[in-house]
Amino acid sequence: MASQNGNHNKALVVVQLSGGNDTLNTVVPFNNGLYHDFRQKVRLDTSKVHPISDDLAFNPSMGPVKRLWDEGNVAVINGIGYPNPNRSHFRSMDIWHTAMPDDIGRDGWLGLATRELDPTGDNVLTAVNFGRGLPRALSVRGVPVASVGNLETYGLFPDVQDEVMRKYALEAFSQMYGGQGKDNVMEFLGQTGRDALKGADILRTAPAQYESTVEYAANPIAQSLKSVAQVLFADLGTRIFYTQHGSFDTHSGEIVSHAKLWDEVAGGIGDFYDDLREHGRENDVAILVFSEFGRRIKDNGSGTDHGSGGTAFVIGGEVNGGLYGDYPSIESHMQLEGDLHFNNDFRMTYATLLDRWFKVDSEPIVNGQFEHFDFLPA
Repeated sequence: MASQNGNHNKALVVVQLSGGNDTLNTVVPFNNGLYHDFRQKVRLDTSKVHPISDDLAFNPSMGPVKRLWDEGNVAVINGIGYPNPNRSHFRSMDIWHTAMPDDIGRDGWLGLATRELDPTGDNVLTAVNFGRGLPRALSVRGVPVASVGNLETYGLFPDVQDEVMRKYALEAFSQMYGGQGKDNVMEFLGQTGRDALKGADILRTAPAQYESTVEYAANPIAQSLKSVAQVLFADLGTRIFYTQHGSFDTHSGEIVSHAKLWDEVAGGIGDFYDDLREHGRENDVAILVFSEFGRRIKDNGSGTDHGSGGTAFVIGGEVNGGLYGDYPSIESHMQLEGDLHFNNDFRMTYATLLDRWFKVDSEPIVNGQFEHFDFLPA
């Protein structure tokens, strides 16, 4: 279905659930007695979950996502992961960010996608990150990416309008942080810094152009998604948006903290989708929600430890909603050392988004050929 507003380019919004989201308490096997046996304390009241099949249900705090599921706009990818899962936050996230499970990757998959979408680098806002730092997924040398903490106040030296003064400002940075290698720092900061400043100038115009009846919650993920909407609706040519929320590292007190986290994430996504719909843009955007790994099948006191076999979501107006990938068995003889087994490589989901959504060749980005899911039309 075409956008109601005309020929807008497709955009991808990535929401990273940092820390390792608990699969069993997100997409819940609520009718499986083993779930209740293995989760002595960290189990949900199954009378309050949101059923999506005879066997599976969404967490009680995922009401807005369930609403979108009922409309056919949510694909649930069960059992997502990779062979020989790594339970280190840093290594597992690095694998997801570089699409290289077996080697140490240098380039981020979304950074490479950004270069494919804008090979001449004409638009310094092809990719924008909302949050602190720059995720490895967006990092490729020579590919500018704007990283925004607060869109309302964004901009490095916003009062410095003159290019000469900006050059002096960048030189000051090189003096402060470069040491003996300040020339190399200056060389790197030169174009990259000017690109960042140029992007800042443009991004600061987005909030003033934004009108919406949607009221986003006053939490970080909801406000980041509001910023995504502001930039998207300003038609600045941004194709990739990235943000994250957490921590989903629920080693203790999980029932309360996990509910709060999903209330914030699901609420933010629900508001963002309503904003897309209000502006006739729901068919222009796909939302990918992922986490670096799941958590162990058995609880450990009031929490759960690092595991594998996670769940991801793809949400959007052109998404063919439904269940993709088999839900991993929790029977004892089917477990992976107490964890869920993965049954589909995360690069299948990446390849589907790259090939079918962005129409770019996924193979050099995800380092191989991978079968597509049908959550997007071919």
